[in-house]
Parts: sequence; structure tokens; C-alpha cells
Amino acid sequence: MNAALIGIASGLIVIVGIALFKQLDKKIIYGLVLTAIGFLYVGYTWTDITAISINVVQAIFFLFLAYFGIKKNMYFIVAGYFLHGLWDLAYHLFADPGLIPPHYDMFCLSIDFTMGIYLWIIQYRSHFAVIDSPVQR
Repeated sequence: MNAALIGIASGLIVIVGIALFKQLDKKIIYGLVLTAIGFLYVGYTWTDITAISINVVQAIFFLFLAYFGIKKNMYFIVAGYFLHGLWDLAYHLFADPGLIPPHYDMFCLSIDFTMGIYLWIIQYRSHFAVIDSPVQR
């Protein structure tokens, strides 16, 4: 429970921290964060060839989701955060969970979902702001 609360709080701190830098391209920043969290597992599992192989593949997958989110549609990044949260939850099915820090699954799941929900709300609201715009009518 503490890991989840710390994850939610950390997600909110990251969101507020990114929002403070108004000049930065938020899409690129959130894409970079998604890429980085995918590669954290690579750093944790470098001592086990099977685990690192699995984690390199997942890290590259999230790298491409971030890329397509930056270049095509932000919803790729939103999906990436939710999928990474599910990866955190299911990690023990694919590799030795002893290689990652204790309670990392719940911490990372909660931070990923916090950021994913925030980004989904922002995208959803901006979509309807464009539809309701007087210029569009």
C-alpha cells in the first residue's frame, strides 16, 4: 500500500514539475519519461541474460510507443503508460522478480497509471475543446 501511495505522489510531483516548465514541449518530455522507465528494467536485470533479453525487447517497444506518440498521436504515449503499468504487474510471469527492487511493481504501476490518467484527461479535454471551438462550426 505504501508503494502505491508513493507512486501516486511521485506521479503527481512529476506532472506538476513538468507543468512548471511552460516552454518545454510536453509531448517530447512525456515520451522521454516513457522511454526511460522502460529502460530502468534493463539496468536492474543486467546480471541475468534471459531477463535482460526480455527487458531489452520491452524497453524498445516502449521507445517506439513514445516515438509514435511524439510524431503521430499523443494517445500512443497515453497507451504506453498504461501498458507499462500492466507490464509492471505482470513482470513476474516473464522474468525473475528478485532482480527488481521490492514493491517496485506497485510503485511503478501507480506512477504509470497516475501519469496515464492525467495525459488521457488532457488529450480528451483538448479533443473536445477543438470540436466545440467556434472556428470549427
